[in-house]
Amino acid sequence: MRKLFTVIIIFLFSFLNKSYSQVELVPPDNHVYNYLQRMLVMNIITDYNPANIPVSRETVSGYLKIIESKQDRISSTDRKLLNDFSTEFEYDLKGSVKKSASLFKEVKNIFSDDRQKNLYSYNDSNATLFLDALGSVSQRGSDGDSIGKNSILLGELGFRVRGTLFNSVGYYLRATNGQKLSGDTDDVNFARYTDPKLYAQYKFQYERRNFDTFDGYLRYRTNKNWLALTVGRNPVYQGFGFIDRLFLSNNTVPFDFLKLDLAYKAVSYSFLYGSLRGDSLGIPLDAKNLSTHRLDVRFSDAFRMGFFESVSIANSPFSFTFLNPVSFLTSAELNKASQSGDNNVNNSIIGIDMMVIPLKNLAVQGSFLVDDLEFSTLFKSNAQITNKFAYQIGLMWANAFSIPNLDLKTEYTHLDPFVYSHVSNKTNYTNWGLPLGHHLEPNSDEAALKLDYNITNRVNINLLYQHQRSANGIVTDSLGRVIVNYGGNINNATGYSYSDPAFLKGNRIDRDIITANLSWQFIRQFFVEVKYVQRFINNIYQNKKFNDKYFFATLRIDY
Repeated sequence: MRKLFTVIIIFLFSFLNKSYSQVELVPPDNHVYNYLQRMLVMNIITDYNPANIPVSRETVSGYLKIIESKQDRISSTDRKLLNDFSTEFEYDLKGSVKKSASLFKEVKNIFSDDRQKNLYSYNDSNATLFLDALGSVSQRGSDGDSIGKNSILLGELGFRVRGTLFNSVGYYLRATNGQKLSGDTDDVNFARYTDPKLYAQYKFQYERRNFDTFDGYLRYRTNKNWLALTVGRNPVYQGFGFIDRLFLSNNTVPFDFLKLDLAYKAVSYSFLYGSLRGDSLGIPLDAKNLSTHRLDVRFSDAFRMGFFESVSIANSPFSFTFLNPVSFLTSAELNKASQSGDNNVNNSIIGIDMMVIPLKNLAVQGSFLVDDLEFSTLFKSNAQITNKFAYQIGLMWANAFSIPNLDLKTEYTHLDPFVYSHVSNKTNYTNWGLPLGHHLEPNSDEAALKLDYNITNRVNINLLYQHQRSANGIVTDSLGRVIVNYGGNINNATGYSYSDPAFLKGNRIDRDIITANLSWQFIRQFFVEVKYVQRFINNIYQNKKFNDKYFFATLRIDY
């Protein structure tokens, strides 16, 4: 491993024009995205697109420059946040590392609060390299009627290396290895089912001890940023949702893909072809792929719209039909060159969304999704209609109730029965059995309210309340054959063609969920994070009620 790392360093340095443009992407979990969305709603920046992230470091630094020029219009806390981000993105903004400290050179700055720390950094006119250390210790526990009493301690260490070569090629690699420090088998089950990163871990599932993760990619972009090509593994979020997204979200783990991005003035387009982990009712698939298109148009500073389509493909490792970046995927699916005998195995989704900023500090978004579009039955109503719908409407109010730094977000989401699932049970809209889109199961709806408050530039608290209604259940005969499927399981659509997919018909369950998150950066790049979840579950069909609660308490270091 050490020899491999040395070879990588030598290779990168061998690529030794002065430029500060950093082509690599900013990870979607970086708090700067919340900040940019807030600045957009406040009319401080106007052309930022929150419906397609991540974006590059050079793009983020461009927005930070605009905000800096208008900082007299933002609160003192927002100005302090701007100062923090200006330090974090110093090289991207100014080509300088005066506010940075490489710990391999200056160990004394390990607890510095005014410098952006890393293990090692290098830059010249042709190449940059930044090497960071990652680490965390997380105590997690639960208590409740359905979740049980659990306690588990997890530790994780890793590194991140990133940089840009010749002002056009960005590289990124993040790798971590984790260890269960305490806890038993039941505790491992609890940890997996409350954290997608751990759920998508065969090693952690079966060895009950270790887990590892990585993201990595190469990204090429042209001058003026009109074209970019990314190959690798990285989170991708698409959709205007303020609390959760209908199209591509953070409810599963990253997957490997090839992604093409085109942009010209107010129009941008993205094509993605990726490899997913899938099975069919527990039986692993040889291959499961995803192809997506997204077109975004900014009609004005106050109005933007996006068009999304995707197709999930089973048992076909590579298909030129779906690798075509300029096509209509629904038609491509119906007219593909290869027909395997099961012409209904692939799962197509199409959707449209928009965001309007009618007033300063106020934004409204709406999203609409159709699963397995069939025009001949689009406006008909019977038990065998293929079209399944989902929709979402949301509102964001910055500086809510005239309180500086407080953002209010509210959202209603509706998913018809069988949305995201597929009758073949091979091309469900999932990765590792987890939804690529919204976290809700099919045949559900949710009303959600979120308050997000920056107490200071280093302390953030957010509160989320969700009221969910769901219905599920599969009825079988004495031979185990499905008689009725109520369409509430994203991974099982058996019996779809002869089931009555009425909304909320089936085994009814209501949930009220309260989630509180606290993040405190007590020293730059040293974080204390606390998450507390209280769930009130009403199994109406059983006349039973459950009360569950669980928490995460994490100490995290990122330098």
